[in-house]
Amino acid sequence: MTAAERIVQAQLDAYNARDLDAFAACYAEDVKVYRLPSMALSLDGRAALADHYASKRFHLPKLHAALLHRIVHGSRVIDHEDVTLDGEKRLRAVAIYDVNADGLIAAVWFVDAE
Repeated sequence: MTAAERIVQAQLDAYNARDLDAFAACYAEDVKVYRLPSMALSLDGRAALADHYASKRFHLPKLHAALLHRIVHGSRVIDHEDVTLDGEKRLRAVAIYDVNADGLIAAVWFVDAE
């Protein structure tokens, strides 16, 4: 397993455990999050990322992301996941992670289905 894959797996494990501190620790202080196809910045910085996940995801008791496919290409990792939000609401997610030289996630691009 590469260093890039290890940190992406660590954040997935922390996400599924709803462990906000461990999850946020996988990201660079100045992480950038985007939603494709728009290149508009969605979240800017670790604090904004932590606030978002604390209020929008980690309070959901049935939250779980199952990894369907993973591609590792150098410092980039692409995950395709089946995400359960509240037990009834589910979605398919594609995330592209860019891991920096410090071994932290520096940027994420979430790909919207349509």
